[in-house]
Amino acid sequence: MADRSAKIRVLTAGAPKLGVGRCASSFTRKTGHEVDVAFATAPVLRERVNKGEAAADLLVAPVSLMDDCVAGGHVERGTDIIIGSVTAGVAVRDGVPPPDISSVEALKAALLAADAVFYNMASSGQHIADMIERLGLAKELAGKTERLPSGSGVMVRLAEGKAPSEIGFGQITEISRFEGGGVVLVGPLPHEVGKKTTYAVGLLTGATDHARALLAFMGTPEARQTYTGAGLE
Repeated sequence: MADRSAKIRVLTAGAPKLGVGRCASSFTRKTGHEVDVAFATAPVLRERVNKGEAAADLLVAPVSLMDDCVAGGHVERGTDIIIGSVTAGVAVRDGVPPPDISSVEALKAALLAADAVFYNMASSGQHIADMIERLGLAKELAGKTERLPSGSGVMVRLAEGKAPSEIGFGQITEISRFEGGGVVLVGPLPHEVGKKTTYAVGLLTGATDHARALLAFMGTPEARQTYTGAGLE
């Protein structure tokens, strides 16, 4: 059992981290227990948990990864709680005319016309890579595609871009965090190529009793309002 006096540690994927952070702050105000929220992409989460290097009490991850962690004995069975879903979307730099993404054909045309295309190396970025391959655009876009380590990295790169037409992909929750900071949400991907990812929180083995209290709080109606306010569906 971890030190009961230590901070509660949460390791979360990127898309829900704003909602998780706000929920943690609310818990701290109510209880006085400090919460440290750390972020990693889903592939890194998987690696750290599997190696026993999570250094956390609670894990927030896509449901598929959470199920694997439960099956592997890393997350206590029966403690995982769904906190919400996020949708993949398209963004451009503030001031750039938004491309038409109302259909798959319109999205293809926008990608071909773009000066650069940005997406991340996390699982959401892999969906974009697979989508581009399915659309038959991999060769055409190869020379103008840049992959960044994280969703926030994509948004920073997009905001700092100079070319007339650059497109970024990310979870809508992360895009929304950068609106007003040089990035504008165009909208979700067309339904035929869209992606919605559902996230859960679970108790890692060896967690503190205070972490159990945080887990319970993260399943309350108040917490769910917090997630909704942060863009989770």
